[in-house]
Amino acid sequence: MKAAVIVFPGSNCDRDAKVALEAASGNPVEMVWHGTHDLPHVDLIVVPGGFSYGDYLRGGAMAAHSPIMREVVDAAGKGVPVLGICNGFQVLTECGLLPGVLMRNATLKFVCKPVHVRVETSQSLFTSGYEEGQVVEIPIAHNEGNYFADEATLDALEAEGRIAFRYTTPAGKVSEDGNPNGSIRNIAGIFNETKSVLGMMPHPERAADELHGGSDGKAMFRGMVEALT
Repeated sequence: MKAAVIVFPGSNCDRDAKVALEAASGNPVEMVWHGTHDLPHVDLIVVPGGFSYGDYLRGGAMAAHSPIMREVVDAAGKGVPVLGICNGFQVLTECGLLPGVLMRNATLKFVCKPVHVRVETSQSLFTSGYEEGQVVEIPIAHNEGNYFADEATLDALEAEGRIAFRYTTPAGKVSEDGNPNGSIRNIAGIFNETKSVLGMMPHPERAADELHGGSDGKAMFRGMVEALT
């Protein structure tokens, strides 16, 4: 499996994603600079977390108009899987690959801590390494992670099985107590219509090595490699 990680000015999890992907696949990962139109032929594209362009307008808004994102949108339209993590999720909503918006956290404070999320479906290349209903612990680190969409969009996401992850309590209960940022319906990650694009606020690449405090994210990378190999 060949993968590419997009690098913006302000990305801070690009290398983490690279390390996690290389550990899972055993193959080198292409690091692609935001200012280029030269996107290599790959099996997976990752838009990583960080603070692209400093989030000076709003999270992901400027990065969505980078030259490379035109190529990413084109590749996604041809079926190439795209994973957006944290700021990457924001970028994917801003460029129209995913519906909804990521607003300021309900507390109006930056939140950085491990959280529990429930895997809502295992029927995707991104979540095939998990079991449906499995609760995993993965870190978050964001200021604008409060997912919102209109009721019609939310109902469609529910009906079409396009909610990938929800924030929960450690016991897997969907409640306000388990919601770290105010996201509507406790949504932590969503798919596009074909489940070939996933945006999620938690950072699986930061939970891919026990030495970093947990490895619940490792199954995501292993599952993707197996699905794409």
